[in-house]
Amino acid sequence: MKKRMLGKTGLMVSEIGFGGEWLERHPEEESVELMRYASEQGINIIDCWMPDPKSRNIIGQAIAGNREKWYIQGHLGSTWQDGQYVRTREMKYVRPAFEDLLARLGTDYIDLGMIHYVDTVEDWNALQDSEFMEYVKELKANGTIRHIGMSSHNPETAKLAVRSGLIEMLLFSINPAFDMLPAGEDLDELLSDGYRYEQGLSGIDKDRAELYRLCEEQNVGITVMKSFAGGRLFDEKRSPFGVCLSPAQCIHYALTRPGVSSVLCGYDTKEQVDEAVHYESASEEEKDYASVLAHAPFHSYSGQCTYCGHCKPCAAELDIAMINKYYDLAAMQPEVPATIRSHYMLLEHKASECIGCQECESRCPFGVSIAERMRKTAELFGC
Repeated sequence: MKKRMLGKTGLMVSEIGFGGEWLERHPEEESVELMRYASEQGINIIDCWMPDPKSRNIIGQAIAGNREKWYIQGHLGSTWQDGQYVRTREMKYVRPAFEDLLARLGTDYIDLGMIHYVDTVEDWNALQDSEFMEYVKELKANGTIRHIGMSSHNPETAKLAVRSGLIEMLLFSINPAFDMLPAGEDLDELLSDGYRYEQGLSGIDKDRAELYRLCEEQNVGITVMKSFAGGRLFDEKRSPFGVCLSPAQCIHYALTRPGVSSVLCGYDTKEQVDEAVHYESASEEEKDYASVLAHAPFHSYSGQCTYCGHCKPCAAELDIAMINKYYDLAAMQPEVPATIRSHYMLLEHKASECIGCQECESRCPFGVSIAERMRKTAELFGC
């Protein structure tokens, strides 16, 4: 496994990392075994944005006895309230949630203390001179967090953070589709029906290109989330380019962006770990994304779920991300596969229970019409 310096942190992180958000989907012993297997393959960095006790317990068990082999991205502002994920800056929730993270992971320090999910300029500005930010700096000063990072999906906000000199690294969503979407008020127009992307790789959004350049200049390392766009890039019918990419091509795309040190992939199985790690021995032909994108028939991306989980909490306690995943998997087939139907039926709460409040939509970074998707899912599965 090749390693790269993570910006000014000085940490040598594996090019292929571990995005931990799916750990809770499996029995604890399976997820613990999966993490240990990933470590054996040379993976040494994991992101833990998840506030739920199960995910944190799994990571704690997996790193027990080998804490020094893992670099952990632990988030401040991701909290667990009444059994639901809530992003907040309120210290009465932030402080206990971070202390819970330390306790469940069985550690007295976090390598990368992440200011969680800052996606608007307003949020970034509000953080300045706040009690939240003072807490982050206090943790850094006493060594509880070794380095300060931030997670974001928005290049404008991320650029402000990089320019501030506060953060040493950035967790950012990078894949070819996202990179070719301009952030701004004209996004809906550019992604309306009939919009075509016809300029090869030259059309990367200028704000994203500027962000990567800035990170390179300021030595702010980037770790990558959502490199596969929730698996959508693997299917030409769902891909915004009209062509499919492989995991190796998606990983290579992300790793070729300026400033990028590690791509944090999500795993359900050891086979998926192997598939990602195969990147290290893949041929140049296997990694080549440029020729694929240069000849893509079109580009269009808007309103599609990447199963990131930021829609939580749901007033009806729906697992929206998983429901959307099963809907996408089922909708691709002429008939709903029995296995997908079985998995869906095992969910505690079904799409038909959606009350249509649309609160989740206000938290979705990608403008997904969640209430409408719940209606379609209920029709598709019959409940």
